[in-house]
Parts: sequence; C-alpha cells; structure tokens
Amino acid sequence: MTVPAQTQQLAAELGQLLLRKNCTITTAESCTGGGIAYSLTAIAGSSAYLDRGFVTYSNKAKQQLLAVKSATLLQFGAVSEETVLEMAQGAAATANAEVAVAVSGIAGPDGGSAFKPVGTVCFGFYLFGHTVTTRMVFHGDRAAVRLQAIDFALQQLILLLTEQTHSTTV
Repeated sequence: MTVPAQTQQLAAELGQLLLRKNCTITTAESCTGGGIAYSLTAIAGSSAYLDRGFVTYSNKAKQQLLAVKSATLLQFGAVSEETVLEMAQGAAATANAEVAVAVSGIAGPDGGSAFKPVGTVCFGFYLFGHTVTTRMVFHGDRAAVRLQAIDFALQQLILLLTEQTHSTTV
C-alpha cells in the first residue's frame, strides 16, 4: 500500500513540527483503521515521535485500551465528539504522549442515519493537556471518506501545533 503524495507531504510536515517541539504523538483510530499511523510511519525517522498507535474498531476495544466510559458510548454512540474526546485523552495517557489524535466515523456504505449520515467522522485532538473536538461530513465511497479523514486529521494537527507555537493555549 502506498501513501498518496498529498498525505505523505502532510505526514512529513507534521513530523517536522513534532521534532521541532520535541514531542511524541499517538493515534486512536476507528474508521481510519490505522491509516493515520501508517501515513506517519511512511516517513523515515518517524520513530523519533511515534511510539505507538491504537486501532480500536469496537466499543470494547475503546473501553479496554483507551478508557472510554461505557456510559459515554451508550449515551452518545461511538461516532460522537464525546467519545473521541475520551479516546484522545485515553490514548495520550496510555502512550504517555504530548499529542494524540482520535478518529471515529461512519465510512459506509452502510451504517448512517438522519443525524449521522454516511461520511460523518468525529475527531479528537489532544495537545499538551488540552483537547478539542470537531465533526465533519465527507463525501464519496468508503475509501474516499477514510482518506479524507486521514488528511483532515493531519491538516488539523499541523494547524493546531502551529497555533500552539504562537499561543500558550490550544
């Protein structure tokens, strides 16, 4: 499997930022199935900032590996900003990383609803003790949704880390 050129460029840029900040990153991925970690490890030298990542496709894995509360999953569902917030915090704590990204979504072709259509992806970003979340709806087939989610996560991490350089808060 090859990493698309745009994704590889984003992963390389993120890697340089992490190196400059002398920090580590971890990933907690559901619908992207490890794609963010794969993109990061496609860059030579990435072991300097990536120690581990988590593919937590099931709710059970989210609970066991990332300490996501069962109450959160029951109330909000796996695809929710509340869940990815806990995923990002749990991944950062488990990996002892300064930066974490969590992704959970509905890549399709099935599984959507009126409130959460196919293409809905929630993201949690943990940076130096602060967590932010967002929800996006991407379009296309399963592969397109997953790739868009990977690229979005990398872009947002670059943006948040760059903003963090110019500010004390995320």
